[in-house]
Amino acid sequence: MANAAVWFDIPVTDLNRAEKFYSAVLNVKMERIPGMDGFVLPHAGSDVSGCIFKKDGEHPSSTGILVYMNAQGRLDDAIAKVEPNGGLILKPRHAIGPYGFCAVIRDSEGNRIALHSM
Repeated sequence: MANAAVWFDIPVTDLNRAEKFYSAVLNVKMERIPGMDGFVLPHAGSDVSGCIFKKDGEHPSSTGILVYMNAQGRLDDAIAKVEPNGGLILKPRHAIGPYGFCAVIRDSEGNRIALHSM
């Protein structure tokens, strides 16, 4: 087993707004999930990845698990795109010891996530 974590789902209330937010902040092109109200984050092979999705009974949360999103080499750029795309910076860029740097943000839907770079 290469990774203990293999997938994550991020619930959203407005799928188009969330897709715009994550595409801008992470500087990625997200792929629509056929037959579902969701978009998958880019990944290759067995890389850890996840999706944003809209489903009755599933709601964004600012308290629960904290997912760290890859902003390798472009953390400051990612942070700069948070607020113009409807998010909020909760904790600015800060060191996390030998694990690099991160910022904790709230996405356009109200989910608390972290942006990470070495």
